[in-house]
Amino acid sequence: MQLDNIQNFHGLISRSPAMRDVFQIIQNAAETEATVLVRGESGSGKELVARAIHDLSGRRDAPFLAVNCAALSSNLLESELFGHVRGAFTGAIKDHHGLFQRAHGGTLFLDEIAELPMELQAKLLRVIQERNFLPVGGVTSMPVNVRLVAATHRALREEVKNGRFREDLMYRLRVVPIYLPPLRERREDISVLIWHFIDQHNAANRRKIEKIEPEAMRLLLDYSWRGNIRELQNVVEYAFAVGRGTILKSTELPPEFRETPSPIIQNKSMPVEDEKSAIERALKESKNVNAAAQRLGMSRATFWRKRKLYGI
Repeated sequence: MQLDNIQNFHGLISRSPAMRDVFQIIQNAAETEATVLVRGESGSGKELVARAIHDLSGRRDAPFLAVNCAALSSNLLESELFGHVRGAFTGAIKDHHGLFQRAHGGTLFLDEIAELPMELQAKLLRVIQERNFLPVGGVTSMPVNVRLVAATHRALREEVKNGRFREDLMYRLRVVPIYLPPLRERREDISVLIWHFIDQHNAANRRKIEKIEPEAMRLLLDYSWRGNIRELQNVVEYAFAVGRGTILKSTELPPEFRETPSPIIQNKSMPVEDEKSAIERALKESKNVNAAAQRLGMSRATFWRKRKLYGI
């Protein structure tokens, strides 16, 4: 669906040029059997990317299953992924089919793959290379026919350098890397997503929001959105829960919106291009130079000096 440059791509809603590039990569990758690694912050929509790849692929009629590698202990995760046979450990009173077996012919989404313990990284690598696996306590290997999509909020190269992730597994997983930019880097999507979630709640609630108070919209647009789209969705839900009437007011936003925002530029060694972009954005989004400087945590003199340095 395309309307006024707003695209709904399998639940990923955007009018950002950067996201259009992401959508094209998803479309192209889905037509292959390549393993995909999605990198993005929490709440940015990594599982939606995995589901889009599955739905656009030849595996769409087979199962799509997901597991969060950070949510289970090593032993539980091994059993969940590969299954176990009866008597493999105390409490294993019957055979258990793991995700690799249950996702046969379909797609398996491994979220937070950087949290996978080293011993399971070795076992996953063998599965990818040999296309079979051994259930916990089993003696007979089972064939694998599963497409893998993994996701992480970490830089796997850094994890490899620090000895926390296998380099050979990283290369097996990131055949097609996809980077999901955080919401603060595609601010043109904020109002689009706000109205998307408002429309969803309007259809399901007795309250119907028809307008957003200008001050409320200013706060929403200036917010840092560290929790990305998931946080934005929760903020809209909060407003519906605490407010009444057809206008969304600033007083109906969560308490953090009434706190003094922390400066955008906090890292003194920020790369030149990042700092230049932050200054340009602050000037665009602030009412005057003083407000832009304050927004970046700079004195007025420093702000003027850096503008002159970057030719802004």
